[in-house]
Order: sequence, then C-alpha cells, then structure tokens
Amino acid sequence: MFRLALITLAIIVAKISAAEVQEEEGVLVLTKDNFKGVIEENEFVLVEFYAPWCGHCKALAPEYAKAASKLKEEDSPIKLAKVDATVESDLGESYQVRGYPTLKFFRNGVASEYSGGRQANDIVNWLKKKTGPPATDLKDKDEATTFREKEDVVVIGFFKDQESEAAKSFLTVAATMDDIPFGVTSDSDVFADNKVDEDKVVLFKKFDEGRNDFEGEITVENIQTFIAGNRLPLVIEFTQESAQKIFGGEIKNHILMFLKKEGNDDTIKGFESVAKEFKGKVLFIYLDTANEDNTRIMEFFGLKEEETPAVRLIRLSDDMTKYKPEFSGVGAEDVKQFVQDFMDGKLKPHLMSEDVPEDWDAKPVKVLVGKNFREVAFDKTKAVFVEFYAPWCGHCKQLAPIWDDLGKAYEDNDKIVIAKMDSTANEIEEVKIQSFPTLKYFPAGSDEIIDYNGERTLEGFKKFLDSEGKEGAGVSEEEEEEDDEGEEDEEDDEAPRDEL
Repeated sequence: MFRLALITLAIIVAKISAAEVQEEEGVLVLTKDNFKGVIEENEFVLVEFYAPWCGHCKALAPEYAKAASKLKEEDSPIKLAKVDATVESDLGESYQVRGYPTLKFFRNGVASEYSGGRQANDIVNWLKKKTGPPATDLKDKDEATTFREKEDVVVIGFFKDQESEAAKSFLTVAATMDDIPFGVTSDSDVFADNKVDEDKVVLFKKFDEGRNDFEGEITVENIQTFIAGNRLPLVIEFTQESAQKIFGGEIKNHILMFLKKEGNDDTIKGFESVAKEFKGKVLFIYLDTANEDNTRIMEFFGLKEEETPAVRLIRLSDDMTKYKPEFSGVGAEDVKQFVQDFMDGKLKPHLMSEDVPEDWDAKPVKVLVGKNFREVAFDKTKAVFVEFYAPWCGHCKQLAPIWDDLGKAYEDNDKIVIAKMDSTANEIEEVKIQSFPTLKYFPAGSDEIIDYNGERTLEGFKKFLDSEGKEGAGVSEEEEEEDDEGEEDEEDDEAPRDEL
C-alpha cells in the first residue's frame, strides 16, 4: 500500500512538473523554475532571450514559431524555447544577455552562440547542421528530388567515392555553411536523373537560372566561392527577411538602387542585366522607397526621397566605404560604368557633409559638420572634445543637457572646445563611428584621437578634460587599430551601419 502511494505521488509530481513548462505555438516558455530541468532533459535546445517591447523580437516571433512547428512535425529531438529576459532577469544575467533578441544553443547543457538567420528555414537548417551530419545522404532518386525541391537553395555533391579528396572538401564546406541544406550522393540513378556523369557540385535554386554546375578543381576555397556567387538572386530586394543573407554573405561589394518598386519593373530588369556582368563580385540590391522601414538606410547614405531613383555603392569593411556616382538616375549603361570604375579602383570614397551653419560657434557647444571638422578638431592649439550623435538616438537625447552644461562650464576657456556632430549627415575619414553616442577627444599639440569611456556625467567629463584626456580614457584610435579591438559600448544605440 505504501509503495502504491509512493508511485501515485511520483506520477502526480511528474504531471505537475510537466505542467510547469507551458508551450506557446510549439515554443517552450522557460522561467527560472523550469529552465534547468528543460535544458538537462533535452539534448538540444535553442533558447531565445527576448523583451516584449523589442521590435526585432516581434519580427522573429512568427518565424521562430514556424521553425518549432516544423521540427515538431518531423519528430525532431530539437526543442525551441524562449525566456522573457525582462522578467527572468537572473537568467539573462547568467547567460550574459546584452541585447534582444539573444539566441543560445544548448547541447547537452552546454551553451553556445546561435549564428544563423532569422527565418524559419534558416533556423531549422542551422540546427540540423549543428545536430546531424553536414550533408544528407541521398540514396535514391525520390530522396534526391524531395531534397532538391524543399528549399529555395540547396547544394548537392555528386561523388562516386565519398572518401575521395574532392568529397571530403565538399563535406568540409557543408559543415561550415549553416544556412543552406547540403546533400551528397553516390547513386548512379541520381547521377543520371540530374544529368551528371562525373564527380560534381551542383547548386539548385528556385530563381534565375534554376541551377549552377561547378566547373574546375573541387577544393574548399573553390566551392565556397562558387556558392557565394550563385546562392542569391542576381538582384535581391532589401527587406527585414533578406537582410541577414545580404549583409552576412561572402560578397562585400554592394550596389544599392533606391526607387519605388511599384511601376518600375523595367528599371529593375535593366539593373538585373548589369548584375549578370558582375556576378560573384558585386551584389545588386534594390530598396523600395515607399517602404518606411527603409528610411534609416536612406539616411545612412544621405539620400532624400526627392533624389530618388538613385544608386549608391558600398564596400562592407570596418569603415563602410561609400561611393556616389556623378550621374543622377539609374540608367543601365551609367550603372554599368559606375560599377566598372569601382572595380578598376577609379572612384574616390564619398563622405557626406552638411553646409557649415552660420552660427556654428555661437553657442557654448560648437556645431561641426564634415566641411569644418578638420580645422576645428585638429587645431593643435586647443583640446577638442566631440560628441558624435544621431538625432534619433535615445542615449544621445539623454546626454544632450549634460553636454550643453559641459559646454557652458568651459565656455570661457580658450584652450578647450566642446563640440558635437550629427554623424548621420556628416562623415570624417579619420574617425570611424560604430555606435551612438561616440565621444572622442583630440588633445592639443597631438595627432592622437582618444575615446572617452568614463561616466557620462558632468563630473566625469570635467575630470577627463582637467586630466588632459587621461581619467576615463579608452584606447587611442592608433592602439585600437593595432590591437584589432574596437568593441562597441553595449548600452549605446546601434548606428545604421549595424542595421544594414
């Protein structure tokens, strides 16, 4: 009887424990009370730490739920879960959550960073790649056909001997690319059905040519280059969904065309005709200016709606070098010459600048723009402390009254200048801005540029200035480049460059 009571009690406890883990659209809802149990009881768990008010979290939610449903339908052991980090702050702290959403992948209780895309298929593909073989073994025609048709882009390796060096190179690439499904086959019927008669790598896609066959020596580097040049459409529209693929891809030279999508099919086709000539070298992207979500991107390039349609070119690197054509409009021949001049190294970077305001030095805080920055900031007779800000930045707005007070405090000091510059409308070759606000100090009698990393208080700023840029200083620009550092202040607002 006692034993029966114990069994009954155990069943009740188990039911209570199971009930504690709620599920929303296939996603487990975790709290500090059930988090450990779920992680320990499941071999693979992807956890999203989110904030209810976060726009990016809201955009991710339906895709995350789709991914959870897809895995559930396949009877996968992989679980998707979420944590409201604004409520479960202890969990957020434990896993060093510094922004939203943050996704962590747990394998046997050990956490690692999620580095995949934010569409349902990207999430599922990434997880399958992390938990299974790098490439699916396609044993017959039916398996190969189903595999080929289930995604927009897949890559299949056809190898008569899967132990060959070429096959090993293919599998090495498959293991490193998390967002594309890879298949591999040695079946002669699959070879024949896909019109392949020798070892080959083929990329199948549901757009443009429909298929690309790799030609040449099958090496890791060659396969990577082949996939990078063919995995995206010749011309791709910039959207929240495509952003990860566009800016996380291997092609770092991008030309962007800004225009209203509706009624401009012919213009986009002309853009596509040029794209064919630079395939694998330059990515061709268009942005619909009728979409308000693209306003910040236009601001980043200094473009106003009345200036569109227009093109801009950017090289994705540490300094996000931008190029502006001398022509206006988006004619195919002009665009072709513009891109060719870029490839030939004939173009000079385009640095935005507003005109110098007539009253730029009338107030305690001086107003800098691209056109007067050098003469003020690099005036070696004075120490200059500059705030690089964005008008929309919340942290900048909070700092504004303190910065004004700082200007007043040194208004009568002819050796110190307090200044500010709107970095969404002005750019300086010598200064790289990656977050807002960024505070930099230009010491008198020196070419050094020093980051301010102290408290953002009037007292903190005064100590910094009175110590001639020592108390509260970060590393100099020169040291930063030498050490390959340049980490962003996690509390700062991201600059548009990080949103691209």
